[in-house]
Amino acid sequence: MPVPARDGVLATSLLRDRAYTAIRDAIVDGTLAPGERLLDAELSEWLGVSRTPIREALGRLERSGLVLTRPGHSTVVSPVRARETAAAQSVVAAMHELAVREAVPLLSASDLDTMHAANARFAAALRADDVDAAVAADDDFHEVAVAASGNAAVRAVLDQFGPVLRRVERMRFGSLAGRGSVAQHDRIVALCAAGDVEGAAAAARENWQTLALLTDVSDTED
Repeated sequence: MPVPARDGVLATSLLRDRAYTAIRDAIVDGTLAPGERLLDAELSEWLGVSRTPIREALGRLERSGLVLTRPGHSTVVSPVRARETAAAQSVVAAMHELAVREAVPLLSASDLDTMHAANARFAAALRADDVDAAVAADDDFHEVAVAASGNAAVRAVLDQFGPVLRRVERMRFGSLAGRGSVAQHDRIVALCAAGDVEGAAAAARENWQTLALLTDVSDTED
């Protein structure tokens, strides 16, 4: 039988992904603040898409823990809460540990150079108090192992739960507490270069476990 045309399905998927990415990034960088109401009509006008992909994007963001929908009321940006953040942190730390464990035997000299360069940019961004650049450089550093591992399941889990931690990362990288990550990154690279699979994996997990909440948060709803 002939393959059905999928142009409409593809277009819908692209619009949904575009809406998800835009709203997610606005939540992570603080443009949309915790507790702010998310109205379909306003988001639709802002992004230039219909309400259908907006609703689908908000559903995905709710599953990730970035928005909260109160049935019969409204959808709001989730507050930064200790319980949800700790849960996401455990999952993300475990995924990065697994990625590094699988990646170490596969890392090339070029991969290690890329990690060194990313950490140098990360350190420079922290010194300059450039939170956006620090977050980007930190992403580049950890992406090397994730990409080298080739584990699609790891990437899928990180895509879902990573943004929850991104808000806390931005708080950390905007303070002196973030400077400790530079040395932790150096240790990860050194252990990878030495071929120490378990040591490098444990160091990667520790790096993510030291991401502490730097603001007052609540585990109760208003």
